[in-house]
Amino acid sequence: MTAARSAHERLLAVLAAFDHAHPALSLTDIGRRAGLSLSTAHRLVHTLAAWGALERDDDGVYHVGLRLWELAALAPRGLALRQVALPYLEDLYEATHENVQLAVRDGAEVVYIEWLSGRSAVGVHIRIGARWPLHATGVGLALLAHAEPGFQEEYCTGPLASFTPYTITDPARLRRTLAEVRRTGVAVSNRQVTDDALSVAAAIRDRSGGVVAAVSVVVPQKGAPTPALIPAVRLAARGISRALGWRP
Repeated sequence: MTAARSAHERLLAVLAAFDHAHPALSLTDIGRRAGLSLSTAHRLVHTLAAWGALERDDDGVYHVGLRLWELAALAPRGLALRQVALPYLEDLYEATHENVQLAVRDGAEVVYIEWLSGRSAVGVHIRIGARWPLHATGVGLALLAHAEPGFQEEYCTGPLASFTPYTITDPARLRRTLAEVRRTGVAVSNRQVTDDALSVAAAIRDRSGGVVAAVSVVVPQKGAPTPALIPAVRLAARGISRALGWRP
């Protein structure tokens, strides 16, 4: 335990104890994962539950509360963006009947904020709120290609995690891939996360012209109709961008 942590740091540690692998925690689990004594965890959890940030079920297990969901709805890169994008995501889904995704960049990771799944589409390791390294996904490549040059270079020279034999792990190859994304306006990620999936992605711009998100469609890699997917994904990205106020 870290005694020097301030009160707000301990509160944040309690919230950070929850993640997709641990959506429900007992008080003991919260204390252990947050690095807090049981008495301190009890006091902080009580405070958060009273405010609505945490909720306790009948079994005494805690979950993230609706008050945090209400706050998240105000985030311009979260639910607000999702609401603007959803009609275009639905159109892309109707055109392909494959997995459709919307994502934003958070540091060196891509965060998925919407996902429409085809009933018989290829399986993907994605859920709303999931994070993946930028270089390993179509949406991540689209976002990284339009990030600040200094950040791109720092990312390319850093460790590049590998998930399949096809994941880009060579800095020079990644730089070439990003240049191709900027030239063509689309990113194609072929078997980088799983060896049976291919994704086509395009960047989304806001009123200022800055890239704020990316949209993609994920299809089975075998026999993927990539040339036919590219204009559909471009159209979706362009529609969302215009809805956000972008004018080319």
